[in-house]
Amino acid sequence: MATRFRQLTSLDDLRDYVSITLCEHNQLQPDAFPMTERVLRRGGRQCGILFCLHGPRAARFTAIWDMERNQILFYGSHGERFLKTQMLDTGQFECAAA
Repeated sequence: MATRFRQLTSLDDLRDYVSITLCEHNQLQPDAFPMTERVLRRGGRQCGILFCLHGPRAARFTAIWDMERNQILFYGSHGERFLKTQMLDTGQFECAAA
């Protein structure tokens, strides 16, 4: 599994990066499939966001932003992790998932 390092400055940058990375890995056209997100909580406190790209034939590709470790873990349709991105000094931008 590869590790990348990336500096993202906003939640919109994070969304774009996740969407583009999932599409590139799965050879999908960017912005052709919807992506949903859900705030993850531990002990009533936000600890991350689960992103889910809904691809063709009901395939789902996911990524999790772990706010505590400041990293993004990317998973394929069978649950295998294929990439980890360590975020560099983001300064904790606002977490408000739709």
